[in-house]
Amino acid sequence: MASARALDINGERLWDSLMEMAKIGATAKGGSCRLALSDLDRDGRDLFCQWARDAGCTITIDSMGNIFARRPGRNPDRAPVATGSHLDTQPTGGKFDGVYGVLAGLEVVRSLNDAKRETEAPIEVVVWTNEEGARFAPSMIGSGVFVGAFDQATAYATQDLDGLTLGDELARIGYQGQEVCGQHPVAAFFEAHIEQGPILEAEDRVIGVVEGGQGMNWYDVIVTGAESHAGTTPMNRRQDAYLAAARLAVAIAGIAAANGPHAVATVGQVRVFPNSRNTVPGRVEFSVDLRHPNADVLAAMEQALFTALDEVCDPVGLAHAVKRLSAEAPIRFDRDCVDAIKRATEDLQLPHRAMVSGAGHDACFIAGVAPTGMIFVPCADGISHNEGESATPEDLTAGAKVLLAAMIERANA
Repeated sequence: MASARALDINGERLWDSLMEMAKIGATAKGGSCRLALSDLDRDGRDLFCQWARDAGCTITIDSMGNIFARRPGRNPDRAPVATGSHLDTQPTGGKFDGVYGVLAGLEVVRSLNDAKRETEAPIEVVVWTNEEGARFAPSMIGSGVFVGAFDQATAYATQDLDGLTLGDELARIGYQGQEVCGQHPVAAFFEAHIEQGPILEAEDRVIGVVEGGQGMNWYDVIVTGAESHAGTTPMNRRQDAYLAAARLAVAIAGIAAANGPHAVATVGQVRVFPNSRNTVPGRVEFSVDLRHPNADVLAAMEQALFTALDEVCDPVGLAHAVKRLSAEAPIRFDRDCVDAIKRATEDLQLPHRAMVSGAGHDACFIAGVAPTGMIFVPCADGISHNEGESATPEDLTAGAKVLLAAMIERANA
C-alpha cells in the first residue's frame, strides 16, 4: 500500500461542512433534529447532493431513497468502493452520529480532487435512508431493503406515530428514486462513525478498528388490563397495565445483568392509554431492545423476555402480546477491509485498538452483500443520541485520513 500519509485531508473543510449540515434542524441545546423523510431530512439530503455535484460526482437515488454519489474511476467497469452512513437523526440527536460518516466520505472525494488523484475503481459516498428508526421502526430500513433483510412493500407501508407511511413520505420529499433498491453494485464498503461509547476516550485511543457488530433484536410489547377510576378502584381490584409494564422494565434490566458483561437491554419508547391523570391505565405499548455479541446468548435473552411477560402478566390476569420487529445476528467484518483500516492507522501512527460495535449500523447490513469495514473515532464521555454529543476536529480528521487511505488501497487493488 502507498503511504497513508501521501495524501491529506482538509480537516477544517470537514469541520465546516459538519457545522453547516448541523444548522439544518438545529436544536436549542446544540444538537440536530432531522427525522427520517421529514422536510428537514430532505433539506439535509439536498445540501449533500449539491456538495457532491460541486465535487464532480454524479447522483443516483434508488427506490428506498438511498443516495449514491459517484466519483469516476479509471476503470468504469469496476464496481465502486463505497463509504457513507446516514443524515437522519434522533429527535434530540447530535451533530456527528451518521453525518460524520457521510461527510468524511465527501471529504475523501474532495481530497482526491485536490490532489488530482485518480483511482482504478470509482469511489462512492452513500446516504442510507432511515438508519435511526426514530420515526419509522425498525432502524436501518434503507440498507435493510438493499440487502434483502426487509421487504420494500412492507417498508413502504411502515407508519409513524401520526399514521403517515414511509412510502408516501419518501415520495413527498422527492427522494423515491428510479433505481431498484439492491441492484446497485458495491465492491466494498467502509463506514466511519463516532464510537457512541466511552472506550476510545478512556484509553486515549484515536481510532477504533471495528472487527464486527453485536446482535440486536427489537420488539414491540403490548400489555392490556382494564381502565378504571383512580379514586374509586381499590389497589387489589386493579388491572393496571402500567404497573405491569414497570415491573417488566425492571425484569428486562435484570435479563441484561444476568447475561453480562456484554449484554444490554433497553425499554426506550412507552405509550400509555388512555394517558389520563385520574384513570388507571388500561393498555401500555413499549419497545424492547436486546443486544449481545453472541447469538446463543441473545436467543436466551429473548426467551427470558417471553418468560418475564408470562410471569408478570398471567398471575394478575393481564393480556400481553409481543412482536419481534427485527433480528440482526452478530456479524464479523471482512478481514481484508479490517486489515486495510489497521494498516492505514499504523502508517499514520495513530493510537488504536480493535473493537466490536455495540450499536447497529448500516455497515452491519452491508456486510452481508459486500466486504465491509468500520472506523470509530472518540466522542466526549461516550455520549450519543443526545444534543450534547461532541467530537474534536482532530479526531474526526484522523478518522477521515484512515478512511481515505483504506479506500484508496481497496479501489486500486
